[in-house]
Parts: sequence; structure tokens; C-alpha cells
Amino acid sequence: MTGLRQRKKEQTRRRIAAVALRLFTERGYDAVTVNEIAEAAEVAKATLFAYFPTKESLVLQGVGDDDPAGIVASRPPDRHWLEALRTHYRAFAARRIPPAELDTLLARLRVIHASPTLQGAANALLYRQRRALAQVLAEEHDPTTAALMAAQVAASLLALQETHFQRLLDGADAEDAGRALAQDVERAFDLLEHGLKHTERR
Repeated sequence: MTGLRQRKKEQTRRRIAAVALRLFTERGYDAVTVNEIAEAAEVAKATLFAYFPTKESLVLQGVGDDDPAGIVASRPPDRHWLEALRTHYRAFAARRIPPAELDTLLARLRVIHASPTLQGAANALLYRQRRALAQVLAEEHDPTTAALMAAQVAASLLALQETHFQRLLDGADAEDAGRALAQDVERAFDLLEHGLKHTERR
């Protein structure tokens, strides 16, 4: 029974998210109310909020879920934290996005890009992610150094994300975009590891 209950909950969550994305795509994020989403998804408003605590989370599900702080904190003791992050994002770049998932991702990106409210909420998530990474790094470095390192990592990851998503929005083939992202990941972590002057001399 537990498995069946969980499947039904996941189906409900997916239905709410799909309905919300459709309405946001058709009318714009700010023009759609939570009540309209709940009605179209055939759930109570309280049920919707049980799955998605805010209106923004209906679109930003997955944004900020990546956890650099957790990756650094859980790495083996003999592994450098930059190496742990590089390995994680290298694997991420190698992942192939199924066509249906890609369509949903592109629709979400278009909704986010069209809404200053959502852009602000996404930036707030990324800021909290950066602060969490700085806190983990502060266990091994002084607070200022940790904050500076976290800021450099966060800026690099944001640039990777923005470049990758823009390629997809511009119509790039998903596999081609993935290969380009893989190259960008290596370049980004080379910069983080060796510094700008070292890279310019290469």
C-alpha cells in the first residue's frame, strides 16, 4: 500500500506541475493565480501547497536543488574539494536529456526568462547555495577566503548553466549542447584550479 500511495502522490505532483507550466506558458507567470492552477489540476488549494509551498516553486522545481556544499562536505577525506565538484559536473554534462524532459525544461526556461519575479527567486536560491558552500569551506579555511572561493565557484557554475540553457533555447541539438557543456566544465574547473594567468599562457 505504501508503494501505491507514493505513486499516486507522485502522479498528483506531476499533474499539478504540468498544469501550472501549461498555464504559465499560455498566459504568463504573473497572470495566473494559484487558485486557477488548483482548479485546473482538480485539487484543493491546500493540496497544491502541500506539494509546492510557493507559487514560484511550481516553476523553479529543480533550480537550486544541485548541492555544491553537500558534494564538498561528503567527499572522501583525501579528495580535494575542487576535484569532487569537477567530477560531479562532468557527470552532469555527460547525462543525456530525454526528448520529453527537454521539452519541459525549455518551457520552464522560457517562463522564467519572461518573469522578473521568477528570475529574482532563482537568484535568491543560488545565493543561498553559495552561502552554504562558503560555510562548508570555512571549516577548512578562514571565512573570507571561504567566501571568496565560494563566490568564484558559484559564478562559474552560473555561467555554465546560463550558456548551456541558452544553447538549448537557441535550438541546439541536445547531444551537441551536452558535448559543448562537457568542454565548458573542463575549462571552468581549469580556471578555478590554475587561475586566469596560467590559462592565458596555455
